[in-house]
Amino acid sequence: MGDVLAGFQTVWEFDTDSVLIRFERGIRTPKLLQALGERHIPYEALSAVDLAPGKRGTVVLRAVPRPGADPLMDVADGQLREGYDPYRLVLPAERASLAEYYAEEIRGALGPDTDTAAESHLVAAPAPPLSFKAYDGKASFDGKAVSFRWFWTGASSTKWKAGDQRFRIDELAGVEWRSPENRSSGGAAAKAAGTAPADDPEAPGGDAKGPAGKAQSGKSTGSKGSGAKNSGSKGSTSKSGYGHLRLVPRGAEDHPAGRPDHDPAAVVFGMGYGLVHESLPFAAAVLEAVRASAPAPIAEGSPAPARTPAPARRDPADIADRIRHLGELHTAGLLTDEEFSTKKAELLAEL
Repeated sequence: MGDVLAGFQTVWEFDTDSVLIRFERGIRTPKLLQALGERHIPYEALSAVDLAPGKRGTVVLRAVPRPGADPLMDVADGQLREGYDPYRLVLPAERASLAEYYAEEIRGALGPDTDTAAESHLVAAPAPPLSFKAYDGKASFDGKAVSFRWFWTGASSTKWKAGDQRFRIDELAGVEWRSPENRSSGGAAAKAAGTAPADDPEAPGGDAKGPAGKAQSGKSTGSKGSGAKNSGSKGSTSKSGYGHLRLVPRGAEDHPAGRPDHDPAAVVFGMGYGLVHESLPFAAAVLEAVRASAPAPIAEGSPAPARTPAPARRDPADIADRIRHLGELHTAGLLTDEEFSTKKAELLAEL
């Protein structure tokens, strides 16, 4: 198409097989969209295009991504507020006819697999290295591993005692992200990578070194860096305002997740730390890397990969005969004591 459609804070540039979505910088543009800058969306990554009336004399053109096509939307799992949705274009109502024209053009360019989940990510996540400060630690991702470095002022005793953490991408099965701005239950991001959602621990508590746990009295029973609990923190949990990013190791997909403020594989954020525009692109980049590192599924009807057979166990009677023969050679003086002992140990190890 080669056309440009400009809306409020967002511009769509159309091509024959994709749309480039650019987000303007400015005080009215949400920080998440500013952090993303622009996104290249192939039409094969979309399942539909909707046009609906907006607020205060506007219309909203929205592209609907296919599940599995965009790591950012997979990990967001419907928790984004409307203004943060990178697939929305808000236009003045008088441009509704023009918006409908482009909606029809995109619908005509959609592929045949719009109703199925994408087998691989078709939209790129932000590129590493990435990092952000959470409430209880700093999270870093260099493309190969995720690292958590705990802050003694915010980390729970459990995390502090466990020490700083490092997780290789090939050790992970998925990522779970919970928005600090939304109380809706997350988890599909984890499901997209084969993981299970947590027990909705929206606000951590019970440990003063966690984000909900500054004691009302402000007194602490422990010294700096000790990870001691705060004497007045128990029961001072908040109902909202906290999110988390949790890594799910391979083999732990079906295990129930505990509280994120006590989980060394999770960082907790909110209250100005780890906001959406910092933590969500980070989580999307990790999810993209995890999915790329996953072993390719075996197609139905394809032969299973050959396995190297385990070495067969030796017959004990055969081992006994060989040891007996070694003994005869040793008695005849053909083997030294050391040679006899070494050969005998090797044969016994084969049992």
